[in-house]
Amino acid sequence: MAKYLLDANVFIEARKRWYGFDFCPAYWNWIDLQNQAGVLFSIERVATELLAGDDELVPWVRERRTSLFLRPDREVLASLSRLSNWASGGFYSAAAVNTFLDGADVYLVAHAHAHGLNVVTHERVGTSTKNVKIPDACVEMGVSFLTPFEMLRLERARFVLG
Repeated sequence: MAKYLLDANVFIEARKRWYGFDFCPAYWNWIDLQNQAGVLFSIERVATELLAGDDELVPWVRERRTSLFLRPDREVLASLSRLSNWASGGFYSAAAVNTFLDGADVYLVAHAHAHGLNVVTHERVGTSTKNVKIPDACVEMGVSFLTPFEMLRLERARFVLG
């Protein structure tokens, strides 16, 4: 059974574009059900990013802070070290490395690497030295990544009117 870690942009784009709380509550219920089944999670650093907003995601995240958003553990710290060394290896600008290492993305990929999870993100592989993209870090670490739509199809999610 595949297990997933969601990037912040999955929550943000879902709320803003495709699955607003007001017209597609089934999407958010599906996330809860998948989390309760032990299939779908995110990380504490993503929760922190989302809680900095001022929209409907804030109370939703607060209610799920201890169940949906995982904390780093010893295994994650080991993966963080390897990922940090890779990012600092000279391809990316110093500013790009600093931004990556200070944000949630490095923790997301490290957590996925440490625990054999798939990263779900809207980001695509990049070629710029100015941004460290999640998919690039995933490739380096041997972590699978996919878009939210690919995950929904793989998991056969259905949001059908009754």
